[in-house]
Amino acid sequence: MSNAPASIAPPRRSRRLTAADYQALGAFRHALRKFLAFSEAGARALELTPQQHQALLAIRAHAGPGPMSIGQLADCLLIKNHSAVGLVARLVERDLVIRETSPGDRRRVILRLTPAAEAKLETISRSNLGELNRASDVFRELLGALRQLDAEGLWTDGSESRPGS
Repeated sequence: MSNAPASIAPPRRSRRLTAADYQALGAFRHALRKFLAFSEAGARALELTPQQHQALLAIRAHAGPGPMSIGQLADCLLIKNHSAVGLVARLVERDLVIRETSPGDRRRVILRLTPAAEAKLETISRSNLGELNRASDVFRELLGALRQLDAEGLWTDGSESRPGS
């Protein structure tokens, strides 16, 4: 029996990853970590925790039919429902989120951003988009490396998905 996590399948192809493959992955991980550190610093500069910023962004970015619920926020942030309840309570205390009972289902709590939250989120998001633009070369290089791996048939997860498509 393998000790590998269930989500990682054994390789299907024989070619070993090259130094360039690992360098592309390493550069991506580094760029991602730099971006996350940048984003977290931007949130802290506006007196938000990184998780509060992520919650505001998730609520604002929600594309569902109607406002986001606490359960949907928990799913989006990959946290437990009771953790999302506490996070929302802290945001409500700071007048950043409005918590309402859904008119269609009285058991469901829906979330809306206040104008103060919208302003903070826009400031952080503009800064983050600028940082992503500055890091775009690394992401383009990674997509090129992924396309090369795809052309060589090196995916190990058995999926048919293609990067960047």
